[in-house]
Amino acid sequence: MKRIPQLFFIAFLVIEMVMAQEETPSVITEISKKRLDSTLKSFVDNRDVAGVSALIYEKGEEVYYNAFGYADLKKRKPMERNTLVQIYSMTKPITGTALMSLYEKGKFKLDDPLEKYAPEFANMQVYKGVDSTGKMILEPIKRPVTIRDITRHTGGFTTRNDIPRLSTALRLADPFNWENNLDQMAARLGRVPLWFQPEEKWEYGPSVDIQAFLVERISGQPYAEYLQEHVLGPLNMKETRYFVPKSDQKRMSATYSHDNLGFLDQQDDQESHAYNYGKWNFTPGGWGLTSTLDDYMTFAQMLVNMGSLDGVKILEPETVELMATNHLDENIKDRSWLPSKGQVGFGIDFAVRLRPPASTKENNGVVGEFFWDGAASTLFWVDPVNKLTAVFFVQIFPFNGTLHKKFRDAVYGPLSMENTGN
Repeated sequence: MKRIPQLFFIAFLVIEMVMAQEETPSVITEISKKRLDSTLKSFVDNRDVAGVSALIYEKGEEVYYNAFGYADLKKRKPMERNTLVQIYSMTKPITGTALMSLYEKGKFKLDDPLEKYAPEFANMQVYKGVDSTGKMILEPIKRPVTIRDITRHTGGFTTRNDIPRLSTALRLADPFNWENNLDQMAARLGRVPLWFQPEEKWEYGPSVDIQAFLVERISGQPYAEYLQEHVLGPLNMKETRYFVPKSDQKRMSATYSHDNLGFLDQQDDQESHAYNYGKWNFTPGGWGLTSTLDDYMTFAQMLVNMGSLDGVKILEPETVELMATNHLDENIKDRSWLPSKGQVGFGIDFAVRLRPPASTKENNGVVGEFFWDGAASTLFWVDPVNKLTAVFFVQIFPFNGTLHKKFRDAVYGPLSMENTGN
């Protein structure tokens, strides 16, 4: 056999190295930017929202930003890049990050019983219905609630207001009163029976508020203080906070709903922003933070970079991977409204996409992405395959998933079964 000339061999190696390092094609192109502009503008033109803004990064670079409409429709104040919004449940992944920073330090294991650190939740009973006199029927818990349960919403906790007698008991316990501190919240919530046995269902509820309490209990530090010291501060997320001082309140977006005729109805600021304009004892892990596009993008960029950003390490790569891995057993069939998010499971405070969309009606996205949204219809996601992160801000009630579907289609292109592999 003839030997390959040395120069040819070197050239062959170089080509192989270049091909191995070749990046995936860009998702955000000039065509998709025009599509995004058109889509976001249509939300305002169609009176779906008063104002909308979006920020997208790809491979560490900003590739799209725009805003349309108004943060304050009555005052004709435009939606801008530094507009503050209430992110509601997009608080949850931030709380999960704080909790998992303690996990990395060996302070707990995911399958540890919650009661090991919080005896407030020991010997809980489980709701089985009501008897003929209207009294609750209870049964003993079959196994303790674990920390994993409260990170994936399988612990049995609920905030529903339509469960006979149980909802009344929850209302009377009043665990989520803003005057309560997290210790008081846990003590009051621990006296209310669970709605179902652990791991019997997926049910959204107060689990991430319990995570905030757990951070406080394990660290020995007030939750808001721990969050600032270990997550928000190191990432320089100065605009992400519970309390918005008067000097910054002019940047807060109003919140909106629709009246019976379909017109936008702007809510009273003092009422809709009452939590963030006051200083309360209650620092929930599941909601309550305000943020800006750039601040929340900083958080998303830390995640897509596997726990680090600009030389600051918040989590180890293995921990981010653990958080973005499905922990929800396929045998759990009762999942409330989670299936409306698409072909997803649930990790640690994120939905995790397991399969391509099964129909064109489902949300567009890439297998492996992890994401969450907020009650006022905000959204973010992390797409590790394309190194893409997106943050989408509106302030509209009730939650409008159609906006998310259209925004995702604008990012990735219209969904067809051909490009999902189905």
